[in-house]
Amino acid sequence: MAADVDQTIPEDERNISPQKGNQSPATGSWICRGIWTLLLIGAVPLLAFGIKYYQDAQLHKRHEESIRTLGAEGLFLFSSLDTDHDLYLSPEEFKPIAEKLTGITPPVDFEEDVAHDPNGETLTLEAQMQPLLMDSMTKSKDGFLGVSHSSLSGLRSWKGPAVPASSFSASQFRAFLPPKNKDEVGDTWWVIPSELNIFTGYLPNNRYHPPSPKGKEVLIHSLLSMFHPRPFIKSRFAPQGAIACIRASNDFYYDIVFRIHAEFQLNDVPDFPFWFTPGKFIGNIVLSKDASHVRHFHLYVPNDRSLNVDMEWLYGASESSNMEVDIGYLPQLELQAMGPSTPSIIMDEEGNIIDSQDGNSEPIQFIFEDIHWTLEISEEEATRRLEVTLYPFKKVSYLPFSEAFERAAAENKLVHSILLWGALDDQSC
Repeated sequence: MAADVDQTIPEDERNISPQKGNQSPATGSWICRGIWTLLLIGAVPLLAFGIKYYQDAQLHKRHEESIRTLGAEGLFLFSSLDTDHDLYLSPEEFKPIAEKLTGITPPVDFEEDVAHDPNGETLTLEAQMQPLLMDSMTKSKDGFLGVSHSSLSGLRSWKGPAVPASSFSASQFRAFLPPKNKDEVGDTWWVIPSELNIFTGYLPNNRYHPPSPKGKEVLIHSLLSMFHPRPFIKSRFAPQGAIACIRASNDFYYDIVFRIHAEFQLNDVPDFPFWFTPGKFIGNIVLSKDASHVRHFHLYVPNDRSLNVDMEWLYGASESSNMEVDIGYLPQLELQAMGPSTPSIIMDEEGNIIDSQDGNSEPIQFIFEDIHWTLEISEEEATRRLEVTLYPFKKVSYLPFSEAFERAAAENKLVHSILLWGALDDQSC
């Protein structure tokens, strides 16, 4: 019977079986692990490629959906916010829109107002002006045909500065001092930062009176008000604001060059607005690092170009009204300190007044030592740094024709010629 069969395997057969195929279990396991390792190594790039392909497909799909939903212009605006280009807006990316819609903006980095010392030093600024040359305007070529007399009334009547001379406290010029992280020669910073961006566009044209200045705007507004009673510290178009650069320094003083973009509203009701926009205001100030003393101040509109002022005027009371545009030449618009700032009283070491000046006495006479700079750069280099900060394209050298061809020949390069009506690097074009 089957149950009685001896199922014992002979010893010689048991000894032969493990040797079948000359392969041990350890060897087989090693081969399997190697195959799996190779498969995994090969699968990783395939998986990465698959994920990348899927992401690109999804991104392309969202891009197509965005085009259909927003259109090309809408997608351009959306993309300007989408800094990581994933076609989704994070709360941080949406922040500019929220500020625009709510009108709530982050606090501007203005220094707190500093109380002026009534016994501190003062200086007197003198304003000089030569009115615009009317025959430099394009409209003058046809005798201003089609231009109403009322449109140019403010321009024609502006013959000189509104305030020929004015006194300022030296401490007011603290507005030009650099922030703590911009105290090296050659550093640039915004005195009045620009508030224009892709969402604000440009500021309204239909305005007559400037908004109340705040912070550092107060000094700039006071200075430009010496020329005309209605200066707008923030121009309607870019570039906007004021920027400065340390040209030289020593232990006690800075020489700071600056550039301001502002404009004037020359007309008042019932005439329609007339905007007068100099290409730029530039200048420099030498002042102590604690703003207790101003040695020198100069501000002016450059007159070294044939055209240096842009003019725009409305023919209606709304933003959609027709606007005329012209350009012209202003020979002089300038502010200059009549001398260094001086104290109104002189005290001894114990605080006793030993001399003073008032309206009925002779001015106190002072002798000022020359300032010797420890570190400095040229005025041209400081001006260039301001320009590059305002206009990144200025990193490329723009040369007059004669110099351009000489440079091109020396460097074996081609010449790219640009023809402009006015200048590309100010507001007179």
